[in-house]
Amino acid sequence: MNSSGVTFVSSKEEKKRFTNFIYPFYKNEEHWVPPLRMDQKKLISTEKNPFFNNAEIALFLAEKDGKDVGRIAAIVDHRFNDFHNSKTGHFGFFECINDQHTANLLFRVATDWLRDKGMNKAVGPTNPGMMDTIGVLIEGFDKDPYILMPYNFPYYDELIMNAGLTKEMDMYAYMVDTETVNVERMERAMNIVRHRLSDLEIRPLNLKEMKSEIKIIKDIYNQAWKNNWGFIPLSDEEFEALGNDLKMIIDTDFAHIAEIKGEPVAFSVGLPNINEILKDMNGKLFPFGIIKLLWKKRKLNSLRTALMGVLPEYQGKGIDALLHQRSIKNGLETEGKTISELSWILETNTEMIRVAERIGAKHDKSYRMYSKEL
Repeated sequence: MNSSGVTFVSSKEEKKRFTNFIYPFYKNEEHWVPPLRMDQKKLISTEKNPFFNNAEIALFLAEKDGKDVGRIAAIVDHRFNDFHNSKTGHFGFFECINDQHTANLLFRVATDWLRDKGMNKAVGPTNPGMMDTIGVLIEGFDKDPYILMPYNFPYYDELIMNAGLTKEMDMYAYMVDTETVNVERMERAMNIVRHRLSDLEIRPLNLKEMKSEIKIIKDIYNQAWKNNWGFIPLSDEEFEALGNDLKMIIDTDFAHIAEIKGEPVAFSVGLPNINEILKDMNGKLFPFGIIKLLWKKRKLNSLRTALMGVLPEYQGKGIDALLHQRSIKNGLETEGKTISELSWILETNTEMIRVAERIGAKHDKSYRMYSKEL
């Protein structure tokens, strides 16, 4: 007799099963990149992840015939709801075999938990928050994902929709490389921007002053993104944790702050795509992974422009294109860096899509967020 059900994760052993589920699940998947196990553990840790200073999480594992076949998390982000004056819950960490019954069960327990917490809508996946890896890949399965971008089986979109969720928002990844970039056109556009904003200076991020640089980025980000879908202002602790996590991999050739008369007005952070290295480490940093990471980091030829923000009063003036141009120029001059993913860009952010297309970037992958009224 087949027995299947969903377990509420509470013990240390169950948490381990929850985080480790993905490794055997995807092991034969050519384009999947195993994330670091210690990072996966930290993401769901209510003690170590500062996100949980203002949030709650419940984890669920689906089993069939004594074998784990799926997982999901239900999340209440109190700051999100305070900011949006809403009662929105989130789901995350969704993984599932290609079985509709199992998917339905997982979404049922997650939405029931959110409903019990007084939520009237579920949105996701967020893993666990909006500033972490979010969305489900729906287009672009024939390529490896870039750093902090999701990869999943192609059947997920169908499973989630059939479980009663609908599309909330699509997000795009654009790709620009040294072959497709229109350097002349870019230079012409840059000269126009420089003529308009003659006091504009672009400088690299100062890693020695990371604390004050993080504060500048946080202040610009919180103002620049405040009207965007899904935004919440990030706390000092979250930004500090983000800074600490990224410090080891940030390359100042691709992380910049734009200033006008010495006042910061915009920033851009490109991250070396360490997925190229992680791919064959099976999620393990020790004992030799860290050496491999630091050694190979310099030889990477791809990066991801992951964070960018321009103060509202300076938006639409071409500063974002100028920041892209600086990274591309540095990439052309630095032997090896030949390709950059701009991700993610909201489908509704026509301004950013235009900037991407203007510098010669091509649409490469699509991701989806889902929602359900509870």
